[in-house]
Amino acid sequence: MNGVQLLLVIVGAIALTGLAQRRGLQPALVITLVGFAASFIPGFTGIELDSDIILGLVLPPLLYSAALNFSFFSFVRNLRPIIGLGVGLVVATTLVVGVFAAWAVPALTFGTAIILGAIVSPPDAVAAVAIGRKLGLPKRVMSILTGESLVNDAAALTLFSIGVAAVAGTHTIFENPILLFLYSAVVGIVVGIALAWVSMLIRRLLKDAALETVLGLIVPFAAYLLAEQLEASGVLAVVAAGFVVGTNASRAGYETRLQERQVWSSLDVLLEAFVFAYIGLQLRFVIQDLTDTGQSVWAVFGVGLLVLLVVLLIRPAWVFLSFGRNYFTDRIMRRKMASDVRIRERIARENEVRVARGRRPRQYPVFLNWRESVVVSWTGMRGVVTLAAAAGVPMLLANGQPFPGRAEIQAIAFIVAVGTLLVQGLTLPALIRALKLSDPKQDAYDREQTELARKVAEDASKKEFAAFVSAPPQGMPLELLERVQAMVARQSEDAERAPDPTEGEFGKAFGALYRRVLQAQRMAVVAERDANTLDDEAAREFLEQLDYQEAAIVSRLGNRL
Repeated sequence: MNGVQLLLVIVGAIALTGLAQRRGLQPALVITLVGFAASFIPGFTGIELDSDIILGLVLPPLLYSAALNFSFFSFVRNLRPIIGLGVGLVVATTLVVGVFAAWAVPALTFGTAIILGAIVSPPDAVAAVAIGRKLGLPKRVMSILTGESLVNDAAALTLFSIGVAAVAGTHTIFENPILLFLYSAVVGIVVGIALAWVSMLIRRLLKDAALETVLGLIVPFAAYLLAEQLEASGVLAVVAAGFVVGTNASRAGYETRLQERQVWSSLDVLLEAFVFAYIGLQLRFVIQDLTDTGQSVWAVFGVGLLVLLVVLLIRPAWVFLSFGRNYFTDRIMRRKMASDVRIRERIARENEVRVARGRRPRQYPVFLNWRESVVVSWTGMRGVVTLAAAAGVPMLLANGQPFPGRAEIQAIAFIVAVGTLLVQGLTLPALIRALKLSDPKQDAYDREQTELARKVAEDASKKEFAAFVSAPPQGMPLELLERVQAMVARQSEDAERAPDPTEGEFGKAFGALYRRVLQAQRMAVVAERDANTLDDEAAREFLEQLDYQEAAIVSRLGNRL
């Protein structure tokens, strides 16, 4: 594929994204279908990108951006369902698809069928999260879907690597697959955390928003490549780095945070549009590869549709088995608590201690209800990892022989990817609307947390203003100090309202003071979040408002600060 074609694909994908959003359509579906139609244009040559390019250039920034904007505390809070879907379901899908494909496709051995299972096992939550955000899915559902997408890619790619090494006879650092899996996960996470802390130390020295943003762009690629060099999980390295940098984002300057939000948002749109365009454009040439190897296209497509059906059924079965188990466990535990006074008294004492220490009361775990479980079970659209892994099946074995069933694996993988996008992607919005998902308790909780963030910031600003009034700068006129006190009184009524410090020396003094106030508010909100008494999402929203306030103040005062 030459540079002109690549540029046209990117520009076309971005244009389609804009048109689809204006029409209320799903960009992923529109781009994929248009790409498939465009691949039949006379003279259009096949797109051949190495799987390392897709995995090494496309996947890291997408995962890193998701981790930056995702609450680590929400991830931990929903760890059980996230691991169940992101690891348990991936392993189950790999095995079930592997067994079925080994029986249904004569060209596949059990080993190569397992490779196919690993390729089609990880859902891509990009389309599902976009649909859910637009239609207002409950936050816990969104948290589970986003958290799953950060974990399942690592599990699937590790299984894929183990399967390819076993079939091709290539070397791995551990022969035991369980040890290899554990090594890959642990070392990947350690690499990501270490690189994140190093990058944050460098950013403190730079003190330049543009340079800090450029460094931030390098972090996901560095984490991925370093982990892969150590034969560990590059995906988990990227996710760990994103969590660490995102959680500590308040340590950077406001300019860096504002700039990075726009940069990562734009990069997400660009990469997602390109990935779905690539899926659509590639499908025609997968069919050609089957024809060139003498395979019956209709036979392989028929088997591919059966594998698609298996994939579509595995996820609902897994989700509702988990739902049923959680439902009955929940009922049993609640009955036990209702009948045993000692358990209730122990929980009450524990919560009294937690509240006295400024922490949230321990709440009994709340599982997804059946409506939410239906939505989660139907969000299995495949995307970039399935695409890249299919392209990454080696051409030859270690002994120089052709890799068995490579054309069939790629064709079936593309059928599953496109099929899930069309079947689930087209029906998911209607399903969410039909189920009328809403959570009044969540809305009340969000308002409560927003008010708590405002109250924490207000208390911090009062303390900072009081310190200023009690020890004003030397030589400050009394009338200016009185004006500061009056503005403090008005400001204490609304912690989110920025003042208008534009009058001469008073404006300069008050502007400098107010930046100190904003920093105090920021530190107070972060401390409350880290103590687990303030929801992370409410904290992020409030911190973003503070960044805009600081930008507005600096803009009005200019060089006077």
